Amino acid sequence: MNGNALKETASRIRMDIVEMVHAAGSGHPGGSLSAADILSTLYFEKMNVDPQNPKKDDRDRFVLSKGHAAPVLYATLARRGYFNPEILKTLRVMGSILQGHPDMKKVPGVEFSTGSLGQGFSVSVGMALANKIDNSDSKTYVLLGDGELNEGIVWEAAMAASHYKLSNLTAIVDYNGLQIDGANEDVMDIRPLDAKWESFGWHVMIVDGHDHDALLKAYAQAETIDKPVVMIAKTIKGKGVSFMEDNAGWHGKAPNDSELEQAMKELGGDK
Repeated sequence: MNGNALKETASRIRMDIVEMVHAAGSGHPGGSLSAADILSTLYFEKMNVDPQNPKKDDRDRFVLSKGHAAPVLYATLARRGYFNPEILKTLRVMGSILQGHPDMKKVPGVEFSTGSLGQGFSVSVGMALANKIDNSDSKTYVLLGDGELNEGIVWEAAMAASHYKLSNLTAIVDYNGLQIDGANEDVMDIRPLDAKWESFGWHVMIVDGHDHDALLKAYAQAETIDKPVVMIAKTIKGKGVSFMEDNAGWHGKAPNDSELEQAMKELGGDK
């Protein structure tokens, strides 16, 4: 895809997110919107995946460690062809495959059932280690929330990844500065983030998480590094919807009818 196509895809994913959460009456739009550019570049340009064969042996893996941002993963998978986008309307409906957090046994393309923060990252380390042992060329990508870094299990896994020299693992931190209770520095300050990761033996990149070209360049560069790589992706929570942007109150709240209409107009929709 060229830059314009990726931008349009990310916008479509953002429209799906607000429509899904509105229909469900609950969900997590803020951190889903901030990650749309990260997932669109991975799934539509970077990763070796096949929606018609989701379990193929040589596929690249993506783990959404911040599982509450399931809407961005569901929308991305649907638009990539893993399942019919019409199913997106059933988010959080009883009996739907699209639960509030991703279920690897129900949703095609979901590599691990996530929700308990930090565990998805730990599992991604295990996936990368298994692929290394198998001499596989498959790569593992994992997305963490910045508030998720408050979890101690993250740093245990980070030590393991460095110890085993998992150069086939790329972690991406959705660094939007906010979590459910407010600003990161007020809840539990994670700074200096780059120095922390470096001290755990990781190669650190800092990238604009909404710049598709910068993201693709960073993914490519990560493949040349002989250690695990973490991309600190600077993002805006609620990106693309003016009243949600940089507002912790939209971490886990559904828009009402008028808010949906405004959001869709701002995102380029026809509502």
